[in-house]
Amino acid sequence: MLIPREFFARPSVEVAPDLLGCVLEHETADGLVAVELTEVEAYAGRSDPASHAYRGKTRRNAVMFGPPGHAYVYFTYGMHFCVNMVCLGEEGSASAVLLRAGAIIAGEDLARARRARGPGVVASRDLARGPARLCQALAIDRSLDGADVCVAQSPLRMLSGAGNPARSAKILTGPRVGVSSAAEIPWRFWYEGDPTVSVYRPHVPRRPKLVTP
Repeated sequence: MLIPREFFARPSVEVAPDLLGCVLEHETADGLVAVELTEVEAYAGRSDPASHAYRGKTRRNAVMFGPPGHAYVYFTYGMHFCVNMVCLGEEGSASAVLLRAGAIIAGEDLARARRARGPGVVASRDLARGPARLCQALAIDRSLDGADVCVAQSPLRMLSGAGNPARSAKILTGPRVGVSSAAEIPWRFWYEGDPTVSVYRPHVPRRPKLVTP
């Protein structure tokens, strides 16, 4: 069942834990891949120095300032895509939930083929374990920036999975990952003990380059 737009018309910190157990699916010419979300991360927008929207609206983050229930997809580190769900939607606001990890529940062979790198088989738990891997497994890129996940005609859709809210696993919360500002805010949510949850690594500032006189 598709999640209604009203679900996303709330602050991201409220939407984030409710997304655990929901299912994101992407249908392409190659087939359908679906992932049950096990880890997410909330960002509050203009009031959050870790948010892409902190300094205002740009061409890159414009989707975040639009209506809720749309995907905000960005490119990072020159090699990876990450996907977020836009929340709220009032004019001038911008908040979103980063989808960090999940368990592939449909199209595992296709997801594995997309994730294959060199010899060996990618373990099931690692197929969408981390935001970049999740996008790779589901073939999500910037062409899906702005996709409406609340309509059946969209190739990228969010469904209310059986695990939400009935899943028995405990939801934990902790600091966010990979951000240099406001990382300590406990807006990352995940299922306790789930093997698909990404490994937590605190942000390590880059060392300044030594300049030889």
